[in-house]
Amino acid sequence: MKRSEFIAAQERARNMLKEANIVITEKESAELEIADFGLGRLESEGLEIVTYVNNDRYCGKEMALFPYQTCPEHKHPPVNGRPGKQETFRCRKGEVYLYVSGEPAATPKAKIPSEFYTVFHETILKPGEQYTLPPETLHWFQAGPEGAIVSEFSSPSVDEADIFTDPNVKRIPIIED
Repeated sequence: MKRSEFIAAQERARNMLKEANIVITEKESAELEIADFGLGRLESEGLEIVTYVNNDRYCGKEMALFPYQTCPEHKHPPVNGRPGKQETFRCRKGEVYLYVSGEPAATPKAKIPSEFYTVFHETILKPGEQYTLPPETLHWFQAGPEGAIVSEFSSPSVDEADIFTDPNVKRIPIIED
């Protein structure tokens, strides 16, 4: 991802958070993570993340998703003898299409970005609604047409250990000048 794209995405995510009345500190603003997953398709597959806390006991994040932006299909495996990450997603603004294993939706609301998506049991989260994923649950999610803000509350997050269905995904972004 080019540095200019990174900076523009940070600013766009900051504006989304501000519009949702979610206040972040200057430090959080400066450290706002832009994940394009190494795919070079930030608009369709990416995520903008503010990490409030991530320690050996728990994790709290705010995620901004641009319209129809997708967090690619993945799961959180056990790490260092601990079970995989359990996480609760709470929709703050917009609409979120969340997919896990189970009876597939007849007509999913999401725009499926590639062939690397395999689970299609759909839950639609609107503001104030939440969903908890047990450890090692294969999942992916996408914002609706207005974009979305999602709060994540979880056990510790070890992003580099996540297992993605798409073998081309690189969780830690590489920024080019």
